[in-house]
Amino acid sequence: MNYTIHQLKIFLKVVQHESITKASVELFMSQPAVSIQLKNFQDQFDISLYEIVNRRLHVTDFGKEIALIAERVIEELNNINYKTEAYNGMLTGKLKISCASTGKYVVPFFLEGFLSKNSGIDLLLDVTNKSKVIQSLKDNEIDFALVSVLPDLLDVEEELLIDNKLYLISNQESHSELKPLIYREEGSATRSAMEHYYGTHNSNYRKKLELTSNEAVKQAVIAGLGNSIMPLIGIKNELLDKQLFILPSKDLPVKTKWRLIWLKGKRMSPVSQAYLDFIRLNKNEILDQNFKWYQNFK
Repeated sequence: MNYTIHQLKIFLKVVQHESITKASVELFMSQPAVSIQLKNFQDQFDISLYEIVNRRLHVTDFGKEIALIAERVIEELNNINYKTEAYNGMLTGKLKISCASTGKYVVPFFLEGFLSKNSGIDLLLDVTNKSKVIQSLKDNEIDFALVSVLPDLLDVEEELLIDNKLYLISNQESHSELKPLIYREEGSATRSAMEHYYGTHNSNYRKKLELTSNEAVKQAVIAGLGNSIMPLIGIKNELLDKQLFILPSKDLPVKTKWRLIWLKGKRMSPVSQAYLDFIRLNKNEILDQNFKWYQNFK
């Protein structure tokens, strides 16, 4: 066999996406180029790595086993690069963070300075729903999770970052009790806050709609499908452009805390420890430079 590291990486991406098209986009390669390398890789095995059924790619059990080995090989190659850079006095390695969808408006500002000072660090940032964030943390697949509510039945430590303020949002400047409420999906921290609020406040709002991301909720409110309780941090531009309006409501905003959490007792890598030290040292400066509008918002 005479396959290359490049072919291993291509095969792994194809397996991860089960799609040559999606793999080619992530690899910045043309589809024909990915297909040729994939065929050249397959030609070195007597057993099929994948099958094409009804124009869809399906990875075989053998292919999945080869992909696991390829993943370990690539990881070890990365470790060689990290080790070489470490001997040159550079902090190197991977920083793995998962955050809930609204956290994308928070976490980049708490990463930029750290990554700028440490060019030898690779960032793996997964922006997903709360349930997947907590599962990744529970499985010890990540260094940190960014959440607004502490998970149940999971022993964690935390570093508080910034308030999460939730307001009732509409595309009109005044209340309209005829509009339905738009909720996030089950398991969302925003959904929980909204259910708790309306569970303790009488309301004439009609039945709810349910959407699976804050971005989808925001666009639905702009379109006039209903009103929703949403995190302020994700709607700054829409408020300035008068696409959205905050409706004054009793006992709002609801306030939680964006926090960086990690498993209690976790043995931190040099990279994750350095990142936590950076956050603790620079948190106030980051807030002052990037979130003054948010902290001063009434």
